[in-house]
Amino acid sequence: MYAVSEDGAAPPATLVIFGATGDLTRRLLVPALANLVRDRLVRDDRFAILGISFEEGDDETLRAHLAEFCTDCGDAFERLKPHIHYLKGDFLDGATYEAVGAKLEEIGFGNAGFYLAVAPNFFGEIAERLAAAGLLEEREDAFRRLLVEKPFGHDLASARALNVRLLAVLDETQIYRIDHFLGKETVQNIMTTRFANNLLEAVWNHRYVDHVQITAAEIVGVEKRGKYYDATGAMRDMVPNHLFQLLAAIGMEPPNSFDAEAVRTEKAKVVEAIRRVKAEEVDKVSARGRYDAGRIGETEVAAYRDEPNVAPDGSTETYVAMKLFVDNWRWAGVPFYLRTGKRLTARDTEIVVAFKPAPYAMFQETDAVRLPPNTMTMQIQPNEGVSMQLSAKKPGPRIAIVPVDLDFSYADHFKVGRSTGYETLLYDMLIGDQTLFQRADMIESGWAAVQPFLDHWASGGGVETYPAGSAGPAGADRLIRDDGREWHAIG
Repeated sequence: MYAVSEDGAAPPATLVIFGATGDLTRRLLVPALANLVRDRLVRDDRFAILGISFEEGDDETLRAHLAEFCTDCGDAFERLKPHIHYLKGDFLDGATYEAVGAKLEEIGFGNAGFYLAVAPNFFGEIAERLAAAGLLEEREDAFRRLLVEKPFGHDLASARALNVRLLAVLDETQIYRIDHFLGKETVQNIMTTRFANNLLEAVWNHRYVDHVQITAAEIVGVEKRGKYYDATGAMRDMVPNHLFQLLAAIGMEPPNSFDAEAVRTEKAKVVEAIRRVKAEEVDKVSARGRYDAGRIGETEVAAYRDEPNVAPDGSTETYVAMKLFVDNWRWAGVPFYLRTGKRLTARDTEIVVAFKPAPYAMFQETDAVRLPPNTMTMQIQPNEGVSMQLSAKKPGPRIAIVPVDLDFSYADHFKVGRSTGYETLLYDMLIGDQTLFQRADMIESGWAAVQPFLDHWASGGGVETYPAGSAGPAGADRLIRDDGREWHAIG
């Protein structure tokens, strides 16, 4: 049972944000909180924000700083604004945590969540200092929770080390590892689409599914994140978190209930079952690329090597494609093709489930050269929806088979309000629902699955270039065409 009032509102709480003046807080977190206030899921008179940063300022300074991205929230931000507070402090100074404790006592709600909107190297340090100050101790009538933004480590060893540090001062039930992809409505709808529609679940296995494609394509480049991205790359930035979360949702077994632990356990089993690739196989089952100069729409854009704060002669990839297998009964022998990249032809996050073609025998005497496979596409962004491609007869005296689409769009059926994608995640943290947050074992299994690729690339190997505005490097096409298949068109 989650802690909600009769009207669905979250319990009284203070959200302490380390990194309160950063872009994440301004653009996403506070607008999301204002939206929750607008929707009455958070009551402004029972909620406070305490921002921590190293910059000079006071409450009014922070309130003005945060107002810019809350213009579409009606009067919700105005109602929330008096409850926004600021403390200037050094994350590595014990006095900062004493001041936080004093301010929490003054606010008086008891419940508190600590959001680490900071560089990853501060995660363990802040958690340990919060614990040393007694700020993570829970009472029967007061929760204390830690929200951690990705990346959760940069490889398997660092992910394990971070989990050790966090779990030394917190219980797993107090840790909320945030992957903002899971806040998207369509991602949450995957389980409902699968398990509430018997005709789908009946064919959701290796007997009927030929392969699965998962795509996360972006038109943006590295923008102001050059220094971070150049040390990270597409694989670390997207695959063990975002893409594996989508893979887990598509591949999981039905949980016993919608209880958080039941759902997370089934997702963790899928990631754990991803076949470990041997070093000598990496080049056969993956492709890497980085964008060159090109055109996005009407705009000429620079090559990655010419972006600010990146090493022009480095080997960081901005695109990765890979073929993986999930070694369990349901998915035995079914390839999962994953790809993600920057500066591609369109913004497009989707999952395509391609089914095995129907028997051709009865159509041999017709004009059908081959039967197009049925596919189901779950569009995560930008236009959320689900479509199925079936075969139909083209009008005319002879039998000619053509693919036709059955489309469902969220925008056509529901009133979809503006959101940042963080509303559900913040609300779930406040009510104590961990369903959409990653557990330590899942984090480590994800890194274990990609570690062979990281190790192989660290020892050498080239990176293809691809023109900005294209679908990616030629190697990605070879990866799937060698298996007699093709990528679903981006966009």
